[in-house]
Amino acid sequence: MAGSQDFAADPRNADLLIYVNGALVPRAEAKVSVFDAGFVLGDGVWEGLRLHKGALLFLDAHLDRLFWGLDKIALDIGMTPERLTLEIRRTLAANRMEHGAHLRLMVTRGEKAAANQDPRNWLGKPTIVITAEYKEPSPAVVTRGLSLATSTIRCTPAEMFDMRINSHSRLSLITALLEAIEAGADEALMLDPHGHVSSCNATNLFWVKDGRVRTSTGDYCFNGVTRSNAIALCRENGVPITLGDFELDDVHAADEAFVTGTFGGLTPVREIDGHVLPDAPPGPVTARLRALYEALKDAQAA
Repeated sequence: MAGSQDFAADPRNADLLIYVNGALVPRAEAKVSVFDAGFVLGDGVWEGLRLHKGALLFLDAHLDRLFWGLDKIALDIGMTPERLTLEIRRTLAANRMEHGAHLRLMVTRGEKAAANQDPRNWLGKPTIVITAEYKEPSPAVVTRGLSLATSTIRCTPAEMFDMRINSHSRLSLITALLEAIEAGADEALMLDPHGHVSSCNATNLFWVKDGRVRTSTGDYCFNGVTRSNAIALCRENGVPITLGDFELDDVHAADEAFVTGTFGGLTPVREIDGHVLPDAPPGPVTARLRALYEALKDAQAA
């Protein structure tokens, strides 16, 4: 079993440099304080980025989401998006990377005077870490497809815990995934507080019935960059799509399905709660959208 983030080990990653607060250090020396707010409390936000043929895909959208999240948690990192972009590119240049990399940009409130919750107890310097690793999605998952199992853990509204913020706090999502793994599945399907289909534990869900793509309203799911791209590709290429509140039975009756995420792009699904989807992965609509997404990626690198 493996989820949408499955990848093969790459020996080149052993010698890569990691960006830690302006310094580029070997992997073994990339460390933060045990009093760091991210370690103590999950107090921070992050972004995943993909390097494709020299281009950082959809970089502006990712940075917009990052700085929106920083604003939501009242964290000023003293760096503009333009400056942060330079630091990202410096990390790539130091590792001589041009293609096939996945980056994790992590920002926390930084070291604190003591291990407690109060954000006023920090020392005034955020922690910024950039990892860049050679990681490509597993080719096997495209034809095997993912198995999803519905979790008892619900997605939350913005007034409780805003799913749109890429927070370092992921425990509820990990708990949902653990339930799915216990059920023999690859990833967890999660419902919103009203029992409607929302997202998966690390990706957003789309499914197809009679040629029409369906997905949640987006009110309770991740503010996914790839999700937005998939919706736009449907609308721009004549693929019927409906965003709405759907019952779980609607998903169980799907012809095909896929999940979206920065790392895997559009990843096919083969079964949901034991219901094997009739169109073997990738189904025809999924395959078409995957091809359109690959063309969109290439256009970014042109």
